[in-house]
Amino acid sequence: MTRTSLKKKFFSCCVLIFLLFAIICVWKEKKKGNFYELLKLQNKEFQLLQGLEKLAMISSSQPVSSSSTHHPQRSNQALGGPKAKLESTFQVWDKDSSSKNLIPRLQTIRKNYLSMNKYKVTYKGPGPGVKFSAEALLCHLRDHVNISMIETTDFPFNTSDWEGYLSQDDIRTKAGPWGRCAVVSSAGSLKSSRLGREIDDHDAVLRFNGAPTVKFQQDVGTKTTIRLVNSQWYRNPDYNFFNNFKSYRKLHPDQPFYILKPQMPWELWDIIQEISSEQIQPNPPSSGMLGIIIMMSLCDQVDIYEFLPSKRKTDVCYYYQKYFDSACTMGAYHPLLFEKNMVKHLNLGTDEDIYLLGKATLPGFRTIRCGA
Repeated sequence: MTRTSLKKKFFSCCVLIFLLFAIICVWKEKKKGNFYELLKLQNKEFQLLQGLEKLAMISSSQPVSSSSTHHPQRSNQALGGPKAKLESTFQVWDKDSSSKNLIPRLQTIRKNYLSMNKYKVTYKGPGPGVKFSAEALLCHLRDHVNISMIETTDFPFNTSDWEGYLSQDDIRTKAGPWGRCAVVSSAGSLKSSRLGREIDDHDAVLRFNGAPTVKFQQDVGTKTTIRLVNSQWYRNPDYNFFNNFKSYRKLHPDQPFYILKPQMPWELWDIIQEISSEQIQPNPPSSGMLGIIIMMSLCDQVDIYEFLPSKRKTDVCYYYQKYFDSACTMGAYHPLLFEKNMVKHLNLGTDEDIYLLGKATLPGFRTIRCGA
């Protein structure tokens, strides 16, 4: 017993000394403002914690090794204790999250949207709760979500009022194909991320609405290849979108500018509802989810930043505004919680990337191989 106690004390001292060293180093690196060195240190810290976990397993299992065959449950608890503690400090988005994870206020809002059903949505597909492998779901998305833009022959844009305002080209003739692309959310957790250089290193970068880069370059980068703007409803639009669209096109006639066909969001909504185990809000998917799908059609690989929240998770909605609302992460109007479940299910990256960077990685549709 004395030997075991001494080993535990020795291990505790090692952990305390290591954590103190790590805190001092992190403070120094933050002071320098060197993100890449800090990231290396965090990765080393994660690896060292794994090493300490193994040390803890050895220390705790040695004294009981002779009786482990008689007390397997005790031995498993000794082995599982440090591992459970490590995992609790490394939590990422759970792909099986449900409305039970919402705070009471957001649960009430979700129920109100379900009963309101503003857009008279009816779901007639299979499910809910259909199980797809990640590979099968990617093929399902590729084959059933039509990424297309409004054309001059589409009603009600096929009139003289719209002549000259809509692009004559398909978006794919102006955009892509690209290799590595970034989708940069506007999440408040991007603040102080120091991801700017990594984001700008992509072949193309998609941003949303009026999210700025000036004064935030260190965290979000400077490159903007595509900007996705909200509001596409021709009758009773949320904003004065179409007049603004025409004014902008007069000022920038040579800039490629497209309007997404309204069928596409609902095709995507159908799939999110199909794979979700409960009813989702009968409202369009978020612009974040739409942007992800668009870039998957144009790129071989899509890195998505802070759509799945990192360790910097916050109730601050936008990195450029001080506006607080947990709905910006968990969803209220949009079925955001269920969108995040889908992205986590499709993620090719590691939980470490999500935790440290808020980065999920999805393959482009051109790279996947689907059966007949």
